Amino acid sequence: MSPHQYIERETLDVKTEELYWDRVVGFCYSRMREHAPSLFKALTGRRISGMLGFLSYDLFIGSRLSGSAGFLKRSGIDLTECYEDHRTLTTPRKIFERKIKYWQCRPMSRDSSDVVSPADARMLMGSFRDTDMLFVKDKFFEYEKLFGARKDQWVDSFHDGDFAIFRLTPEKYHYNHVPVSGTVRDIYEINGAYHSCNPGAVVRIITPYSMNRRVVTIIDTDVAGGSSVGLVAMIEVAALMIGDIVQCYSRTRYDDPVAIQTGMFLEKGSPKSLYRPGSSTDILVFQKKRVDFAGDIVSNLSDHRVSNRFSNWFGGAFAETEVKVRSLIGKRKKKTGGRGFPN
Repeated sequence: MSPHQYIERETLDVKTEELYWDRVVGFCYSRMREHAPSLFKALTGRRISGMLGFLSYDLFIGSRLSGSAGFLKRSGIDLTECYEDHRTLTTPRKIFERKIKYWQCRPMSRDSSDVVSPADARMLMGSFRDTDMLFVKDKFFEYEKLFGARKDQWVDSFHDGDFAIFRLTPEKYHYNHVPVSGTVRDIYEINGAYHSCNPGAVVRIITPYSMNRRVVTIIDTDVAGGSSVGLVAMIEVAALMIGDIVQCYSRTRYDDPVAIQTGMFLEKGSPKSLYRPGSSTDILVFQKKRVDFAGDIVSNLSDHRVSNRFSNWFGGAFAETEVKVRSLIGKRKKKTGGRGFPN
C-alpha cells in the first residue's frame, strides 16, 4: 500500500508514518469487506472490536512488548514526560493509557482568544461553506448525521461552520483535553460501529466518523470566563479496538476526576477524557466565522512535498500536521467595528 506522510509542526519536516496493522486493515477493508460482508460487520462491531483490543493490548502482544525499550524508542515515546514511574508501564495498555506531566511538557498560552489542540494528534481542518478555500464535503463524515438523531438544534447551530479532525495514533498520549473554556450545554453518546481510523480504511469507508460510536459535548464559550468563540462541539470518536471513552474531567492535573455533566464549567487545557486504548479521532466543530485556524497549519494542508492517502483521495495535496495537546490551533476571529464578524 502507498505510504502515508505528514508534517512535523516544529521542524516542517515531512515524516512517514508507521501504520500499525496496516496490512491487516487493508485486507479487512478490501477483500473481507467485499467477499465476507457479514464477517466485516462483526469485526467492526463492539464485541469483536473489544476482543481484538484485549488480545492486542493485554494478552498476546502485551507479553511480547512488556518492558521493550526498542518498542518505546521506535514509537517516539518520551519516558521523561511520564507522570508516574515509567517502570510501571509493563503492558501496551499501560503505555497507551499513560499520564504525562502536561503542565510541564505541554505548555499552554494563557491568551483567552486561543483555541488549543485537544490531543497529541495529526490534524486536518475544513469548512462546511462551499465558498471557503477549506471546503470539504462528505469525505470524513456526513454533517447531518454527525450530531446524531433528533439533534436538529446543534445541526442548525453549526451550519456553514468549520471543523478540525485530530487523528490519534496508537503510540500517542490518549487523554483528551478541553480545547476552549466554557459551560457544557449538552453531552450524549451515539452508538455506532468501530471502524478503523487508519487512513487506508478512512478512504475506503466514506464518512466513517459519522458511523462510529462517539461522544458529543457541546460547550458554550460565550459565558463569563469563557473563550468567546461561540458554541464548540467536541466529538470523541471510537475506533477499532477502542473499548471505551471514559469521561474523567480534572481541573488540576489528574486530581479528583469527575464525569462531565450539563451545566459544568470546563477550563481550557484540562484533561477531559481517556480513550481505552488504540487509535481514535477527535473532531472539533465551530460556528460560522468564529475561529481562524493557525496560519502554519492551513499552509501545511497544501504542501505538495507530502504524499499520503488523503491526498490521493482528494486528487491533490491534503497534508496532516502533527500537533501537541494544548498547543495553539486557532484564534477567536476578531470583530470589526462592533458590527459582527467579517465576511
